[in-house]
Amino acid sequence: MAQFSEVLAEIGDFSRFQIQMMILLSLPSFLTAFYMFAQVFMVLDETHYCSVAWVRNHTLNLSAAEQLAVSVPLDAAGNPEPCLMFRPPPDNASLEDILSHRFNETQPCEMGWDYPEKRHPSLMNEFNLVCDRKPLKETSQSVYMAGLLVGALIFGPLCDWIGRRATILVQLLLFALLGLTTAFMPSFELYMVLRFAVATAVSGYAISNVTLLAEWVGPSWRTQALVLAQCAFSLGQMALAGLAYGIRNWRLFQIAGTAPVLLLFFYFWALPESARWLLTQGRFEEAKRVIQKAASVNRRKLRPELLSQLVMEKTGPSGNALDLFRHPQLRKVTLILFLVWFVDSLGYYGLSLQVGDFGFDIYMTQLIFGAVEVPARCSSIFMMQRFGRKWSQLGTLVLGGLMCIAIIFVPADLPVVVTVLAVVGKFATAAGFTISYVYSAELFPTIIRQTGMGLVGIFSRIGGIITPLVILLEEYHTALPMLVYGSLPIGAGLLCTLLPETRGQALKDTIEDLEPGPDPQSLKSAPLGKETAASGRASSPGVAFVNSTYF
Repeated sequence: MAQFSEVLAEIGDFSRFQIQMMILLSLPSFLTAFYMFAQVFMVLDETHYCSVAWVRNHTLNLSAAEQLAVSVPLDAAGNPEPCLMFRPPPDNASLEDILSHRFNETQPCEMGWDYPEKRHPSLMNEFNLVCDRKPLKETSQSVYMAGLLVGALIFGPLCDWIGRRATILVQLLLFALLGLTTAFMPSFELYMVLRFAVATAVSGYAISNVTLLAEWVGPSWRTQALVLAQCAFSLGQMALAGLAYGIRNWRLFQIAGTAPVLLLFFYFWALPESARWLLTQGRFEEAKRVIQKAASVNRRKLRPELLSQLVMEKTGPSGNALDLFRHPQLRKVTLILFLVWFVDSLGYYGLSLQVGDFGFDIYMTQLIFGAVEVPARCSSIFMMQRFGRKWSQLGTLVLGGLMCIAIIFVPADLPVVVTVLAVVGKFATAAGFTISYVYSAELFPTIIRQTGMGLVGIFSRIGGIITPLVILLEEYHTALPMLVYGSLPIGAGLLCTLLPETRGQALKDTIEDLEPGPDPQSLKSAPLGKETAASGRASSPGVAFVNSTYF
């Protein structure tokens, strides 16, 4: 009898076939950066003030500046109030009474707003996301984050039910249909509904593509392959900056960012199914055909007797969520990881969604933010090997938090300094997120690993939902959002000192293995890929790396 791992070693665990698959799965990952962050460029602040119809309709023969002066009050800085207007005067009011502001009672805008800068259509000026509707900008981002959470709950089980390939094809179809339809929405409320729907597909793809890649790549290369695949998302953020700079009309921008998904129609023929999943379903003939194709692409010979001896993949026993809290050590680890994943999202999105608030050019900042993530993700591998998991996790969380707090004390007239601090913070949060995947997978025992990773993924999504709402705190004090984004990661980082180190340690299979005792493997350090390879021994292969790969 032969297990799939033996067959994979025979046909090549990271060769042409796996590289081609990694490239295929990276292309949609590249495009998902648009769905995640494009709205930031559609809601840029724009000068506005109340649209006052009575002034234009009145035969006063006033210039545009005079019409503004008699219809909109001035703020303390001498600029037109963006959200207030003078009450319309009586029909019999004289010109002198109007010009002397005899009728100077104010009221909120009632006939919409004027945008004197005459920019291209945006979500901001087309749907009037100003004044009392301004919180809708952040609310819509929270709605999107909620869609990411729901998508993980829907597509996780679906991926195990109908297969990795079929699930990915459904998600790509949703990318195209929902993304393009969004460009034609007549109201912001409908726009938010479609944003929620497409977020479920984005989150689902994060699960499906990582699972498929992890199940085809061997242990020695698995972590490196998954980190490289994540870099496509970072490159997509860089491309987003250029696309947003070149196309300012939000509807055309939406079409340009989502239409390329249609070019991936050939995935219906090019994307292979997971042989490991086929074996778990007892579909041996299909699994053998896919394995033979992989061997052919890798130019490796597969012994017929080995293929004929393939047996159904067995899934190990699994625990339930309550098991995470019954054992004192596991309970402590679980609660700390809940907080770590929560602040991972809080810090990462806190900086990403405020890319236009650092005083520097938003397009250049977005380009830098995307560029810095590539070395951040790759360097996390070397940090974990050199400093261990615990100290790498602690260091990145504390560094990211300190950068957010440092931004509070930098004067607004030093945008370059603020941007540099934000970039360092983005580097730390991106690296910290990558470390969390590996570290958490190694901390949870195999019997409960899938459940544990699923729960920390949920807390990550909750952090994402709350992050845009934290931005609303700036209405009370401009420093409050960054104070929250900075203090919580520092606190979570310090709590990491209570976690055990896992570098060079054998993965724990059962909860009883958590009891302290000598470990013969703890004296030597294994390569990173081999340490984390067994993390796929949960009830679904590759799950240890799943749940919310794109944060």
